[in-house]
Formats: sequence, C-alpha cells, structure tokens
Amino acid sequence: MADSALVLTGSPSLAPLLARGALLSPFKRPAPDAEFPRTRLVLPGLRVDLARLAAYERVCGFPTGDDALPPTYPHVLGFPLAMRLMSGRDFPLPLLGLVHTSITITRHRAMPATGAYELTVHVEGLAPHRRGTEATVVTEVREGGDVVWESRSTYLARHRTRRTAGAPREEVRKPLPAVAEWRLAEDVGRRYAAASGDRNPIHLHPLTARLFGFPRAIAHGMWTVARCLAAHGTPDSCHVRADFRAPVLLPGTVTYAAQDGRFELRGREDRLHLTGDLYST
Repeated sequence: MADSALVLTGSPSLAPLLARGALLSPFKRPAPDAEFPRTRLVLPGLRVDLARLAAYERVCGFPTGDDALPPTYPHVLGFPLAMRLMSGRDFPLPLLGLVHTSITITRHRAMPATGAYELTVHVEGLAPHRRGTEATVVTEVREGGDVVWESRSTYLARHRTRRTAGAPREEVRKPLPAVAEWRLAEDVGRRYAAASGDRNPIHLHPLTARLFGFPRAIAHGMWTVARCLAAHGTPDSCHVRADFRAPVLLPGTVTYAAQDGRFELRGREDRLHLTGDLYST
C-alpha cells in the first residue's frame, strides 16, 4: 500500500511528464527489488469533459451520448496521475520502452458522465519477469466515498535478468469464433491520442515509431481493449482482464473474435494481438 497521500488540484499535463520521463530514462536501473514511490496521488472533485468523452466514444466505437462512462474511460482519467508517478526520479523503471502488458478492470456500478469523482493512483509494487521487471499501478475511482471503478495495470521494463529457468508455459487458447473484420486506418493512433491525451510517439507516425523499432505506427493497447468492449458490450457491474500480446501495426486488418465472456484480436496467420475475459459481477 501507498504510505502517504498527495492531494492534487488538477490533472497533470501529459506532455511535460513524457518529456521528463524520457530524459530520466537513461539513468534508471530497473530491478525487482528496487525502491519505488510509495505516494498515493489523489485528485478530488473530478468532472468529465463531455466533448473529449464524445471524441473518445467515437474513435473507440462506443455509442455517443450515453449517460454512463465507457468501462475503459476511467483509465484515461487516471493515466496522467500514473504518468506523474512513472516519470518521477524515484520510479526505478525507464519510461522509454516501458510496455503495458495487461490490465484488469472492475466496474462496480454504472458511472454517470456528469458525476463528480475522486481519483487515486499508486504503485502497488515491482515483480520479477522473465524479460525484466514489471510494475503494477493501481487506479481507483470513488463516488460519494465508495469505490465504483478500479484497475490494475502491469508495465514491463525489459532488461537482462539472472533467471535461468525456462519461460513459464502460457495457456494455449483455442481460437474464438470470428465476429468481424476491422480495417484500421493509418490515423487511428492520432485520433485516439487526440481524444485520450496520450500522445506516445509510437502511436502517431511511422517516422516516430521507427525511432523505437517499429516499422509503422502501432495502435494503442487501450484502444484495442476499448474497441473490443464496445463491440462486446459490458454490464454495469463487471470484471475485465486483457493481456496485450503483440502490437497492431497501422494501417492494418484485424479479426475481432468472441464467445461467451472471452474476446480476442487476431492478425495475419492468427497472430494474437490481444486476449481478454469479461464477466458480470
């Protein structure tokens, strides 16, 4: 648990946080036993910008004008606070190259778009990973003192490890029945960035993506989750887990597949980009 709370007066601006994190990245020494920030950031009295929400709903495929927030939108609200923690000097993992590997979301009830909320974000801890060190960041949203939404995101910093054991065997999932084929435009990353505020260069243009080793811009992982949940539908009270398997290059074509509470995105030759599970709570 976080040791202390820092109450903010407004949501941090992402651009300077990205710049600070990039500048500090070469000096970071990631390790699963490293110290990490114990502060819990708190943002009270948060209200949703309805114009930005509508832009988000359009780019992700959610119906616009609904009174309730999409299940993934609180992640957008909390991300600037998470970035403030992860771009700081006391966060041991370098922001450059940090990979969002999974997210779990629990929504306890429908969240009105016109409501007033309190956000809290903290780093839960670090853990060894076969490819480096993974951090878990927890986001909670409260309304009237009750937790109405919470998530846990894992972020991986790749580095050499001393672990010599073989990689753990992953669950072999039988391909789910195809539901739809989506042709993704080259500008999906820029449209999502404009709506979410998350302007990571790997999602914006081929040239900036190549600086980080990608042949083309890639779709934002949280966009892929949101797009799948928009197609699947979610009950007011639900639990979602999504694992990011491989990047989706833009432009590109993916297959959305789903059955019961499971969903996935596949690419060419059935390459898995995203797997997810959804159930009512």
